[in-house]
Amino acid sequence: MRRGWGIVLVVLALLAGALAVARDERVPAAGSEIVLRELPREARETLALIRAGGPFPYAKDGTVFGNRERLLPRQARGYYTEYTVRTPGSRDRGARRIVAGGDPRASGEYWYTDDHYASFRRIRE
Repeated sequence: MRRGWGIVLVVLALLAGALAVARDERVPAAGSEIVLRELPREARETLALIRAGGPFPYAKDGTVFGNRERLLPRQARGYYTEYTVRTPGSRDRGARRIVAGGDPRASGEYWYTDDHYASFRRIRE
């Protein structure tokens, strides 16, 4: 009987390891979305600039976002670009960004973060 429990424990440990690896492919949970109208006004303005192709107020706008945090779906380097969302009262770029996937003007794949890449919510229109 003890041997049977040992096998069960080994199988459970393997499953736990597999789940941990799968979780490393971190993508935002299904509920991690924000509707366009719920975005701060500055984020809606930034999204309009992205779709228009600029001009952008910050030099880093439109640069490659590396997804080092692995919070967005995996894509080839260069797939994601980032844009600053102005934060009133902030002396620097602040923590808010929109990250676009694919062709920023047309893909419709936009992600919002208000905590400097610690979390993302997919923008739904």
